[in-house]
Amino acid sequence: MSSIYPKVELMCSSDFLPIQDFFLPVRVGKLRIDFVPFDEHSFAFANAIEVFLAPTDFIPDSSVPHVSGEGQKGEYNVLLRSPLHVIHRINVGGDNIMPNNDTLLRYWIPDDVYLFHKNIAANTSYRGKLNYETGGATEFNAPDSVYGTAKKLNIVDKDGPTTFNISWHFDVRKQAKHLVRSHFCDIVTGTSNELTRFNLYIYSNFKRAIRPWDVIQQTAAPFYIDFVVDSDDSGLMSISVVPESDNDIQTAFLNGVEIMEVIDKFSARGSHSKRMNLFIIIGPCVGGVVLVLIILAMFMFCLKRRKWMRVETPDWRLVPLYGGSSHSRTTVRSTTGSAHADLNLGLKVPFSEILYATRKFDTKLMIGEGGFGKVYKGMLKNGAKVAMKRSEPGHGQGLLEFRREITVLSKIRHQNLVPLIGYCDERNEMILVYEFMEKGALRDHLYSLKGESEESTLGSKLSWDQRLRICIGAARGLDYLHTGSSRAIIHRDIKSTNILLDEHYVAKVADFGLSRLDQVDQTHVTTDVKGSFGYLDPEYFRCFQLTLKSDVYSFGVVLLEVLCARPVIDHSLPREQVNLSEWAMSWQKKGELDKIVDPLLVGKINVNCLRKYGETVEKCLQDYGVDRPSMVDVLWDLEYCLKLQNAAVVREPYEDSTTDVGLSLPVIQRLPSASLEIGESELIHESYGYSDGEVFSQLKLDGAR
Repeated sequence: MSSIYPKVELMCSSDFLPIQDFFLPVRVGKLRIDFVPFDEHSFAFANAIEVFLAPTDFIPDSSVPHVSGEGQKGEYNVLLRSPLHVIHRINVGGDNIMPNNDTLLRYWIPDDVYLFHKNIAANTSYRGKLNYETGGATEFNAPDSVYGTAKKLNIVDKDGPTTFNISWHFDVRKQAKHLVRSHFCDIVTGTSNELTRFNLYIYSNFKRAIRPWDVIQQTAAPFYIDFVVDSDDSGLMSISVVPESDNDIQTAFLNGVEIMEVIDKFSARGSHSKRMNLFIIIGPCVGGVVLVLIILAMFMFCLKRRKWMRVETPDWRLVPLYGGSSHSRTTVRSTTGSAHADLNLGLKVPFSEILYATRKFDTKLMIGEGGFGKVYKGMLKNGAKVAMKRSEPGHGQGLLEFRREITVLSKIRHQNLVPLIGYCDERNEMILVYEFMEKGALRDHLYSLKGESEESTLGSKLSWDQRLRICIGAARGLDYLHTGSSRAIIHRDIKSTNILLDEHYVAKVADFGLSRLDQVDQTHVTTDVKGSFGYLDPEYFRCFQLTLKSDVYSFGVVLLEVLCARPVIDHSLPREQVNLSEWAMSWQKKGELDKIVDPLLVGKINVNCLRKYGETVEKCLQDYGVDRPSMVDVLWDLEYCLKLQNAAVVREPYEDSTTDVGLSLPVIQRLPSASLEIGESELIHESYGYSDGEVFSQLKLDGAR
């Protein structure tokens, strides 16, 4: 007899253990389900089981493309023999779909939390009748509410091909096979879709052309495409839709995604082993159940013994010095369960000190809010002024970024990096304590965003000389991150709000929650895309390969902000001016960068200085990282710009050529040793310890890069 797929729902009582869906291939007859403890310390249970037949041909018996992070491996044709565990069921562009609104009693959830960047995608919906046709999908593959909604591309380049794609990142089990079902229904074009063509990418190396008209010659006609995908070591699977560059209709869309893990290990046991006895080991329903129950019991017991008060209540009693919970999220446990030392015990600040410094988080002391949470100004008992970042749920960054910032900043020290004074990890709080930067963020000195009051800026109008010195300071900090130790640090989120100014307007790079530490000799790191829209390296965005040159690109965008004093993305402007880097580079290529500088700087920038500055920015913003300079080269170019601004220097003819005259220069010691360990910042400080005059007294100006 042919195999059929029953849908099995396993329901567990705890809020931490949701319903688990499986599709199981069985012969007609009896279905036996055994629950086996995950290990000797666990037990198995379920509160309810629902079993019913899935439609015929719900899972294909034909070959489907077999994909990995390196591209297509071939064809996969044994899906009918494998149980499938539903990991994600996503209604792209739509809302939650409850079982009573689904043809197979399924749950569907919105895609927004998996979307890489919301600004480049827009929701769309369709109220007409869908055209289910032979060769396409049926109402059982997904309900109308999935095919009747979609995410479509929202930003298109004025002069032709799109420069963006829509990307989603889904968490999956590492090194496992997954059936990925992508649902499509052309509700976007609204007319004949003969010319609708775009590409679907899985990871960055596999591409599949999507041509709805080749499947069904009607609009609003649902269909789906299956792939078997081998996940990599990242634990994330990326799916993107990208317009075809040579197509007149520049659009791309997706209606739904299902990701089901292919379970390739199952066995038959018991006295009826001659029959088809299928064993399912349900990890989420058995692993750690005992621990969860113990924690819940302790929590309920504590509630009865004591009623907790909020931190902000006026009668909160400060905990004793170094008191509080003994549990610490910065404590790392080994695979055997033993606890290692905290990340840096010397930096731990007791919660009582935090409450004292912030007056129990007085809202009057709140000075900002970012990806990690709210930022408060405070003063420690020793009189030191500090800024405290307090984590809050829903701000996009959490425990991973908290640990990473402590790991990075506790090992490095440089005059152009914001120093970490300490951290607190008590009473379910994650708080980072930094030296207070009196003048705030660089962006606040350049412009106000739409909707902000004029009082939101500090009111300071920076001169061009000040701006150059700030850029030089930030470049020094970045160069130290890249070359100051045996492990390079890629910041990954360089922007004007992450460059802070002290009371003397000395620039210091901040916010290392997204940073990566990697060996200096590595060419790149393959990772999920994180950062801020408008500053992202396009090569990193396309290929998911993070390099030191990704920071260089972002810094180039900051240099344009400093020059033009406007946001990097401003949708209120005409289309050709929305993206600052693209707009500014169009003027730079015409040799007319002076026409878009900050009005406050008009007539105040030396012509040669502006020309060199524009060349430096243009090199930073090259599409490919290999064509960009290193941060130390950018630093020296900026120092040269400062000298041009403050002295009447005549440019030599070769300075406008593409010849690398630096090859003929005398060797000047300017780079830190490659063997220098993180933390030995004093040597770095000495290598850049010259004043401007001292630097240029050793370097002839006609030898600048």
